[in-house]
Amino acid sequence: MLVNKKIIVGVSGSIAAYKSALLVRLLIKAGAEVQVVMTDAARNFITPLTLATLSKRPAVWEFVKNQAGEWNNHVELGLWADAIVVAPATAHTLSKCANGTCDDLLTATYLSARCPVFFAPAMDLDMYCHGSTLENLDKLQRFGNQIIKPNFGELASGLVGDGRMAEPDEIVAQLDLYFAPTPTLIGTNVLITAGPTQESIDPVRYVSNHSSGKMGYAIAEAFAAAGAHVTLVSGPTALPKPAQNVAFIGVTTAQEMFEATAAHFENAHVVIFAAAVADYTPRVVATQKIKKKEGSFSVELVKTIDIAATLGAKKKAGQLLVGFALETDNELINAKDKLLRKHFDLIVLNSMQDKGAGFAHDTNKITVIDRAGNTKTFALKTKAEVAKDILELVVQKIM
Repeated sequence: MLVNKKIIVGVSGSIAAYKSALLVRLLIKAGAEVQVVMTDAARNFITPLTLATLSKRPAVWEFVKNQAGEWNNHVELGLWADAIVVAPATAHTLSKCANGTCDDLLTATYLSARCPVFFAPAMDLDMYCHGSTLENLDKLQRFGNQIIKPNFGELASGLVGDGRMAEPDEIVAQLDLYFAPTPTLIGTNVLITAGPTQESIDPVRYVSNHSSGKMGYAIAEAFAAAGAHVTLVSGPTALPKPAQNVAFIGVTTAQEMFEATAAHFENAHVVIFAAAVADYTPRVVATQKIKKKEGSFSVELVKTIDIAATLGAKKKAGQLLVGFALETDNELINAKDKLLRKHFDLIVLNSMQDKGAGFAHDTNKITVIDRAGNTKTFALKTKAEVAKDILELVVQKIM
């Protein structure tokens, strides 16, 4: 969706400015035209030469270019752009844009723009949570700007919390969704499960798996962008909650995920079982921490409820069910068997043999199989792109 789009990347003075180089590179790769506008402070963190080389245009930060009187026209820049994304957006730059302070080329371009503007905040935890910053973010949103929420994680100060600038691929995905065609699933209820479940052994230990939830969250974002009413039932993940137009239900155990999913199953037109649900749970959960002892230690496990099979057996006419299969051997045979047993209409197969696919990665490589046995294999892509491929296949089935 970004081919031939004119994007201004605004870079302000933050250690996260190194990510701006990756962002520019991804935008160019997506086919966009990119113009970098920097603040003077940003040059302390990344050189204009680096950004100019990647964007194939001189990076600008001054009003006056040279002694001959040539200047960088902020009005023309504002009118040229199809979108502006300020990444990183420091507390200082957010404050200036929110309050109309216009003392550099970036803020002058922002005030002159008629296009959508995206801000990707980057700052330390306490700065991000400060009332003045939150008020400025709220004001910018009221002006019609879009905020790309920062991630939770380790910050430059050593603290852990919200404030990490969104990753460049996440920013590109948001821009891509903004320029996507008119939504096609308005009025469609979509129910999605995502992430792992955790089955407690005692108050401090549990049985789980390596699922990050990234694939399910990307699917939720893609379907919401297509106009669907999305309900996301998620096990514990480190991911930020998805967009505001996704109804989020957080759960921990397989039983909790079943109950939450079952409550919304009947009214769902499309159900996508993307969660990695634990197959077993401890028969008895200790009420106190189990102390380490000499020798071996065993826990008796019992089967958890098979959410997809149980709800699939209650499938109604007109419902479309999509399942996932992560396999290590006999991939196609096992996936087709699962599709039939659980009453799926489509099954998305991941192979652990494919590099860059499966748990934890930001990419995935899938093969989709339908009930007629037709298969479609896709190349390795980002999970945001994979989510769009799944969206397209679902739309073809229900429209």
